[in-house]
Amino acid sequence: MTKKIVSCIPFPPDVVMSMLSSHADLDLSDIEIVNVHKFPEEKIVDEVKDALIIIGDFTFNTPITKKIVMAAKGVRLIQQPSVGYQHIDVDVCREAGIPVANTAGANDISVAEHTIMLALSLIKKLIYANSKTQKGEWPQLEVGGSELYGKQYGILGMGRIGREVAKRLVPFGVNTKYYDIVRLDKNEEDRLSVSFMALEDILKTSDMIGLHLPLTDKTKGIIGGAEISLMKPTAILINVGRGELVDEGALASALREGKIAGAGIDVFFEEPIKNNNPLIRLENVILTPHIAGTTNEAKGRIIAMAFENIYNVLIGREDKVQSLI
Repeated sequence: MTKKIVSCIPFPPDVVMSMLSSHADLDLSDIEIVNVHKFPEEKIVDEVKDALIIIGDFTFNTPITKKIVMAAKGVRLIQQPSVGYQHIDVDVCREAGIPVANTAGANDISVAEHTIMLALSLIKKLIYANSKTQKGEWPQLEVGGSELYGKQYGILGMGRIGREVAKRLVPFGVNTKYYDIVRLDKNEEDRLSVSFMALEDILKTSDMIGLHLPLTDKTKGIIGGAEISLMKPTAILINVGRGELVDEGALASALREGKIAGAGIDVFFEEPIKNNNPLIRLENVILTPHIAGTTNEAKGRIIAMAFENIYNVLIGREDKVQSLI
C-alpha cells in the first residue's frame, strides 16, 4: 500500500525523497510525495484525503486550515520543519486527533548568535562605518559607537532562544533583565545572570530590547506606538521572534523621528517584504530576510529532526516522534 506524503515546502518531491533516503532500511518504492506549496485550499483538501503525513510550510505561505485538517482523516502526523507553526490550526488538529510536531530547539544557537550580531552591529554603527569607508571616506571621528559593557539588555520571552541569548550576554558584562509570563526559578535566574522585570519597566529602562516571544493572541502587536514611546531615545529594538509582534508603521515613525536610536529586524508582518514596507531605506535599521535561524548547522538539525519524525511514522513507531506541540 502506497504511503502518501503531502509536502507544503517549496522543494520538489525528489528533494524530499532524497531527505528520506538517509534511512537505508526505508523502502522508498511505496512512498508517494505530492507537493502542494502555495496550492489553493481546495486542491490541498483533495490531496490530503488519502495522505499519511503532511509536511508543513516553513515559509508559512501554505496554511493548514480547519478545512484541510478535517479532510485529513488518515493523517498520522503533521510535521512542521521549523519552530514557528502559526499557519497551522493546531486547535483543530487536537480536536481531530492529529499530532503536530515542530523542530523546537534546532535553531536556538543560530538565532541567539544572530541577535548578538545585530546588537553589536547597531551599537557599533557597523553599517554606517562600512558604507562610508567603502566609499573611500574616513569617518573615524564621526562613528562614535558604544559598548555593550554596562548596558541594560531587556529580553522579552525567556524560552529556549531567550536563554541562549542570556548566556551569550554574560561575557559582555551587561545587566540583563527579562520578562515572560512564566518567571524562572531563582536558581535558573542565577545561572543565567538575569533578573525578572515587568514589561513596562523593561521598556523604560533598557538600552537594548530583544524580542523572543511566540506569536499568540496576547503577544500579537505587543510592541506598538504606546510601548515604543516608553523607550529611551538611545534604545535599540531587535526582533528575531515574529513580525506580527511589532507594529511596523509605529516603529518606522519612531525611527524616522529619532524617538529610538535603531532597530534590527529579521522577521516581518508580510514576507517576503515589499518595496512599500515602512522599515526599508531607513539608515538606523538593519534588516535581514528571516535568516536568523537558517544557518547551515541549524538547517541540518531541522532536517534531521523533522525527517526522523517522518521516518518513525512511516515505519509505525509514532511513539518515537519528538517535539510534539
